[in-house]
Amino acid sequence: MIKICYIFPGQGSQYVGMGKDLYDNSPEAKNIFDQAEKILPELNLKKLCFEGPIEELTQTANSQIAILVTSIAALKAFGPRPQALGCCAGLSLGEYSALVACGALGFSDAVKLVRRRGELMEQAAKNNPGTMASVIGISVEDLRDVCKATGAEIANLNSPGQIVISGKIESVQKVMALAEQKGAKKAILLNVSGPFHSSFMKEASEEFKKELDKIKISSPKISIVSNVTADYEKIPEEIKENLVKQLCSTVRWEESVIKISQSGCSTFFEIGPGKVLKGLLRRINPGLTVYNIENTEDIKNLNLDDK
Repeated sequence: MIKICYIFPGQGSQYVGMGKDLYDNSPEAKNIFDQAEKILPELNLKKLCFEGPIEELTQTANSQIAILVTSIAALKAFGPRPQALGCCAGLSLGEYSALVACGALGFSDAVKLVRRRGELMEQAAKNNPGTMASVIGISVEDLRDVCKATGAEIANLNSPGQIVISGKIESVQKVMALAEQKGAKKAILLNVSGPFHSSFMKEASEEFKKELDKIKISSPKISIVSNVTADYEKIPEEIKENLVKQLCSTVRWEESVIKISQSGCSTFFEIGPGKVLKGLLRRINPGLTVYNIENTEDIKNLNLDDK
């Protein structure tokens, strides 16, 4: 039975100042930021995370690596725990933090991979302009029908009643209008730079495969759930294949959380910047317990004997 699961946030959770408290108060977290800057000397990562500006931090090529490093810094500051950690998972980009946490991917390799992933996705978005939108209060089946009629695609199944779509700007706008006609409560255009998790990322996924081929992924020491399959994955080549597919595939987060909770887990630690995943888990299953590990105060405030 899985008792505890670590979950890691994806792109969109970044903010100016993230990781600064960890860097100042945890030698382990400081070491992570320092390592990352040595690996990517061209990127002033600490300044980017701690001081911004937000416009630069939000760029896909920058935000992805910034979130990965901040998440692993939080993980290291949290430190080894006596509880039975049985599983890791991450939302999209967060899957790389999860792979590091479960021992399948080395930190330095993760830094290189995620930096390149962000660059490739940013370039693909420039070559294939588009956007994404969150549609609230409509069934997956109804939204799929609308997407088929417009050319948009389902990008994320985040939680009950919250679905993210992706595609060309005009296609997404058509879906937003048609979905509301079909009874959706609202549709919100997202502040993103491209049509991520769609077929428009195909060229990025093809190039990214070449990068993954250079990297060693090991069998995870702790169970990990894939975004692509919403199931446990342990074979390194299958993990690699799913990471390539992930760029163009639907992120099946709701199903992933259900899979983990069905394995006996009711306690989750969201490790990294923001509280997006905590909100999603509340909607997926209000009975789940979620703790945030974002700064040293979060760690101090945990009464781990009770967890």
